[in-house]
Amino acid sequence: MLTPADFAIYSRWAAIATLVMAVLTVLAFVLRWGVRFRFVGITGFLGVVTVGLFALSIVPIVHSSVPGAGKYTLVYDNGATQVVITVPPDIESSTLEATLVQAANDLFSLGRLGRGGDRLTVIARTVVHPEAGVTAPVILGVATRSLSDRANGAVTVRLLEPAAPSASTLQDS
Repeated sequence: MLTPADFAIYSRWAAIATLVMAVLTVLAFVLRWGVRFRFVGITGFLGVVTVGLFALSIVPIVHSSVPGAGKYTLVYDNGATQVVITVPPDIESSTLEATLVQAANDLFSLGRLGRGGDRLTVIARTVVHPEAGVTAPVILGVATRSLSDRANGAVTVRLLEPAAPSASTLQDS
């Protein structure tokens, strides 16, 4: 994975390339070359790339792994405070708890703040087949964390005991 130090090196090289292209652009205008306006576009594009690489060298890219977490798939995300993930039906409770913490940390973003609350709620579900041809979603656990406090990465996890849905329960709904 690339580090901010790598992006700092890339931004220096991009800045050098931008300056060289700026000199060529000025030279193209002085000598009235036919491609001078293409040089303007190239110089502008290199400037944007340089600024982007410089920004990536300042902002640390942090991804923390939670030991024991399993794989999950994002099913629903309202872009604000609620996220639904799916996990395998045979997941163990310790793995489910670690997976919920991992998902809450991965999906945290300050951009979610101000869109309906200050807590991110991650709901873990799975799909079971109580009978042939019948599929039912089952909620296994819920994790919540603060959206307003980046330093407080405390995630509250609540595991639910899934009740196996029966055919009569599914017919009532």
